[in-house]
Amino acid sequence: MHGLASDGGLFLPEEIPSFPKSFWESLHSISFQEIGYQTAKLFIGDEISEPKLQEIIQRSINFPAPLVNLNDQMHVLELFHGPTLAFKDFGAQFMARTMEHFVKDDNRELVILVATSGDTGSAVAHGFYGVEGIKVFLLYPSGKVSAIQEKQLTTLDKNIVALEIHGTFDDCQHLVKSAFTDDDLKEKLNLSSANSINIARLIPQSFYYINAVKQLKSSGKEIIVSVPSGNLGNITAGLIAKHMGLPIAKFIAATNSNDVFTKYLSSGKFEPRKSVQTYSNAMDVGNPSNLERVRSLFGDDLEEMKSEIASFSFNDDETVSGIKEVYDKFGYVIDPHGSVGYHAMKKYLSLQNKKDYDAIVVETAHPAKFKGVVENTINREIEMPERLAECIKMKKHSIILDSKFETFKDFLLSTR
Repeated sequence: MHGLASDGGLFLPEEIPSFPKSFWESLHSISFQEIGYQTAKLFIGDEISEPKLQEIIQRSINFPAPLVNLNDQMHVLELFHGPTLAFKDFGAQFMARTMEHFVKDDNRELVILVATSGDTGSAVAHGFYGVEGIKVFLLYPSGKVSAIQEKQLTTLDKNIVALEIHGTFDDCQHLVKSAFTDDDLKEKLNLSSANSINIARLIPQSFYYINAVKQLKSSGKEIIVSVPSGNLGNITAGLIAKHMGLPIAKFIAATNSNDVFTKYLSSGKFEPRKSVQTYSNAMDVGNPSNLERVRSLFGDDLEEMKSEIASFSFNDDETVSGIKEVYDKFGYVIDPHGSVGYHAMKKYLSLQNKKDYDAIVVETAHPAKFKGVVENTINREIEMPERLAECIKMKKHSIILDSKFETFKDFLLSTR
């Protein structure tokens, strides 16, 4: 419920639980919801009753995460079938239902702060929309999200407030983190976060990695997963699933021109820097928070980390070429983030000269959210999902702030 520890650090379980052998033996016969329930139960224990946890899972994981086969060895994990057509819906829906459960008897309003580079904000907004006792402030970088993403962020009312920050995603994230360590704000407001800094976002994201492996028809092949990576939350969720026993041989952290993690993995030096804007904007992060979790999972052993994670970066020109190649070769329309993931998978496979494998590219958002670049690349109109088309017609409402913490703090205190 706090989101961030009092010293500014990130929460992790004291240990990552392991599934019993019987779970893996029965994996192909259980539902996605049952996977979610069995996974969450190992972390949550008796803090939520079993019937309530089952209800939370049923209400949260009520859309699919299908594995689409491009060919016998290359697959795409589609994570865009939720309310806002992005992978963040899994974590946001679960977190909203869970927090709703914990605040139902609390007389003090919970204030949730969310920094977003595009998809997180809309997923959280729709997950928490209308939930009593919770108010959500979405911080997004002005002019650095797609037009459709901005409409998804700024067209809700009730308990959702969009803050348009003159700065980058890293500025937005810095404001949120600073708020959690400010004694004055902590005393006067009941603060929490719904970014991937909150462990409750990551636990449900591990569900779909397990469900992806369940959908593979082959067995015994080496499984490789390429994850478009920015703040490193999605790959952290996958690593948690692996440490629970999921048989994934290698993760690939696919980055765009914001290649801080790629450089860290090759040099051992973490050098955060100001993010730059790209077509795959959800990955435009220059100081990824979840690196601390990744380091912790490997005992801060870089060589151990490199044995399980590879990382490659690609620029916008390469992103466009990937969208075109996937369409021309497989007839599949992939979004810019998925394109970066595809490129990274191809590069890893070529370097390793792999022959017998199952390659999974994580597709994090619906291509219609990036209509301009995708349509211009494949010379074909993309059908706009109805919920996106309706959103575009709605009127934008945002409050514009500069990126100074004092401005943000004064604003939050004025809303009490």
